[in-house]
Amino acid sequence: MPLHTADALILRTYKLGESDRLVVFLTRDRGKKRGVAKNARQSRRRFGGALESMTAGRVVYQERERRELVILHDVTVSRSPLSAPDPDALGYTGYFAELLDEWAQEADPSETLYRLGASMVDALAAGVPLDPLARYFEHWLLRIQGVYDAGQPLSAGAQAFLAAARTCSPFRVGELGASARVLREIEASHRAQIAMHLEKELKSVRVLKAMRQ
Repeated sequence: MPLHTADALILRTYKLGESDRLVVFLTRDRGKKRGVAKNARQSRRRFGGALESMTAGRVVYQERERRELVILHDVTVSRSPLSAPDPDALGYTGYFAELLDEWAQEADPSETLYRLGASMVDALAAGVPLDPLARYFEHWLLRIQGVYDAGQPLSAGAQAFLAAARTCSPFRVGELGASARVLREIEASHRAQIAMHLEKELKSVRVLKAMRQ
């Protein structure tokens, strides 16, 4: 049972038994994986903050023959959303991670999808405004997955923002000057498309709505 080392994004974790965690992570070269982090609940020293959603780093894991779950041995953190200057960023990391988890395929690599997620970690750490960044992420995710509906009726302001977002980096998206009204319009359009394709509302969307109240 050979060990694999890969660049990865931690997406989500769940309790597993009395002491372990089930970790969902997206690798650059081998797609999405699900692994067991032994004793991750018993000892904070085992993984520390390396299992937070949207943490980027190098993972070491072991695949077992005829087993769906891998064994996660180590995560070396390179970038963490915990360094984001805006405290609301943690709510958005859960949203980004849930979307990536829903669309990434098991063991089916997509470097484009991985790079989109990794760029969000860097943008959050750089303090890019959260709402335009989220609209940028949604737009590119729908385009990468080939399900973006270009026929959606949008205002001139919304169309201008999305056209600019297709040619700029996420670090510049806060400079595009979209009003709050335009961003809400784009959000509603994207959320409708996402809900149509996933056939459900994401748990993280409810968290973001609660944060606004």
